[in-house]
Amino acid sequence: MGSCENQVGNQQNFLFVNGPIIVGAGPSGLAVSACLKSNGIPSLILERSDCLASLWQQRTRGSNKQWKRLSSIQNLGFGGIQTRDFEYISRWLVVATGENAEAFEPEIQGIDKFEGVKVHTSGYVSGCEFRNQRVLVVGCGNSGMEVSLDLCRHNASPHLVVRSTVHILPREMFGFSTFGIAMALLKWLPLRIVDKFLLFMANFTLGNTDKLGLRRPKTGPIELKNATGKTPVLDVGALSQIKSGKIKVVESLREITRNGAKFMDGQEKEFDSIILATGYKSNVPCWLKGSNFFTGGWNAQNTLS
Repeated sequence: MGSCENQVGNQQNFLFVNGPIIVGAGPSGLAVSACLKSNGIPSLILERSDCLASLWQQRTRGSNKQWKRLSSIQNLGFGGIQTRDFEYISRWLVVATGENAEAFEPEIQGIDKFEGVKVHTSGYVSGCEFRNQRVLVVGCGNSGMEVSLDLCRHNASPHLVVRSTVHILPREMFGFSTFGIAMALLKWLPLRIVDKFLLFMANFTLGNTDKLGLRRPKTGPIELKNATGKTPVLDVGALSQIKSGKIKVVESLREITRNGAKFMDGQEKEFDSIILATGYKSNVPCWLKGSNFFTGGWNAQNTLS
């Protein structure tokens, strides 16, 4: 990487980067850096964690890309990013912090009254911590489904809150990734034709999910993803547990009580723990100021689905 540092005493003030600054050392940031390098373009990756691809739980190692740990971005100015240590100066900025950078916890009436364990899926480790418990899982996106399945494997009794419509697709079709097939088809076919194909295969392999309390949106899965960012759920086994009754689908929440929850259909149930599978949001609006590309609003995925 080509760069030039300006030092005052033992403290460095500026780092001039002869190439793009990439914020985020996750898969996307590393891929961008690799593509730039293959074209002879240097870059600098800034990362707040102490490892590469931190969201992959330190499973990705061994990159030769130059990167620096970034404790926090304090300000984005004209042509530069200011941190605690430096001001990095470059003509180009690549934001690769992901749309799921921060856990999102919505306001739920009465949640502070609950006396049991409450945890967001970002802090979930294993269902063994909830063995033999009645667990309320709030949100039926990919995280909610996978957590509910894991709870079943540890003899817990998960109750899955489904507030809105949701697309559930098989994880694989014909031995290939469903998303891989969809992306390949989109190169040749219109989006709505691809959506119709996905829904046909989903109904053929998974059956009518409406009967299970999992109503599908009228908009197709890929079109909905493009329009709202809401990702379809890829079934990894949770649907069979719902069909068997081991995972119970419940109505929308009305409020959390001291030892359970009340639902919109009037039912009230007791729970030992609550797991918030309420999605994530981008943290870009917190530090990227004065840009029309992002707003101050949150971009939660699968929130309270």
